[in-house]
Amino acid sequence: MAGLLVLMGSGETSPTMVEIHRAAARTLRPGARAVLLDTPYAFQENHADISARAHRYFARSVGLDVEVAAGITGADWVFSGPGSPTYALERWTGSGVAGDLRARIRAREGVTVLASAAACTAGLATVPVYEIYKVGAEPHWREGLGLLEPLGLRAVLIPHFDNAEGGTHDTRFCYLGERRLSRMERELPPGTAVLGLDEHTALVIDLESESVRVAGRGGLTVRRPGSQAFLPAGTDTDLAGLRRLAEGAADAPAPPPPSPDRREAPTEATLEESIRTCEGLFRAAAARPEPVAAAQAVLDLETEIVKWAADTEEDSGGVEQAREVLRLLIARLGELASAETRRSRSLPRLVEALLALRGELRAQGRYDVADALRAALSRGGITIEDTPG
Repeated sequence: MAGLLVLMGSGETSPTMVEIHRAAARTLRPGARAVLLDTPYAFQENHADISARAHRYFARSVGLDVEVAAGITGADWVFSGPGSPTYALERWTGSGVAGDLRARIRAREGVTVLASAAACTAGLATVPVYEIYKVGAEPHWREGLGLLEPLGLRAVLIPHFDNAEGGTHDTRFCYLGERRLSRMERELPPGTAVLGLDEHTALVIDLESESVRVAGRGGLTVRRPGSQAFLPAGTDTDLAGLRRLAEGAADAPAPPPPSPDRREAPTEATLEESIRTCEGLFRAAAARPEPVAAAQAVLDLETEIVKWAADTEEDSGGVEQAREVLRLLIARLGELASAETRRSRSLPRLVEALLALRGELRAQGRYDVADALRAALSRGGITIEDTPG
């Protein structure tokens, strides 16, 4: 069984990351033990619901039967995701899980998948995002798990690096923004790099071969004082190359040229993108108007909501936003149907009036105009068949 460390910027239980999870699961032996560490969100009132959704996601989408646990002894595959980085660190340090996680990486055995809050703990320092962004604490670092140091990486890891939820304020860099991150970087030990993982993006490190791959929708930013390098999704390198970037001794590798022998799997759209697509299809269908196409756009959006229902990231609010859009489109679909009903009821009266006009034209011998009216009706989908009477 290969040793893998998979770090995810976000979307860990969403459709965007399914293929990355499946690829990691394929390295497991038959009957492997899979453990979901619920520690980062164990303090939340809805922690049981989050665990249940994650369990369904891995069973249905990845083919893994995971058990929810607070320890990882004997686990072949370990996953931990959303919640509070500092809450997880305190409990893992006190329970011995922190040491077990470090031992897995040092031994380069098993599959370890850390995402969002859990990924935030992987470096030598951790962003206490809840305390800074939600409580208003002064920007500061907390000690991290140090999982990257056995790999020769002196770095901190920041998920949600390209977050744009703030709208009018900067929420990049795991909700820190440029001002706070720049201040915090000056407090890091000399020679420490920042590894910024975009949302719906993973850094996949093969611990045996030391190959490194950036996968998903965004990229990895290697940031040092005064400089940074960006590795887009699809970039392949190795730990030695990543170390050189983190040390400032190399530039980012050039993206590989397209190869006919290597085709990337299509990237799954985010829920936000799917909402925009379905709204656009609905508006276009309503303008034509094509009620059947409009109804299909509503059904497509409902399908996306079902697909994303397992997403355990509570802060995004994406599914609830999608439900609000769904209700709005259903209401508009009703208005469209009502308009179509009014048109269908008025159509017989309109046709009868035009037929009467055509009869008058024929009676007056104005067959050219009568034939033109008949042709116009035919183009509108109304067929007239004259009888001897």
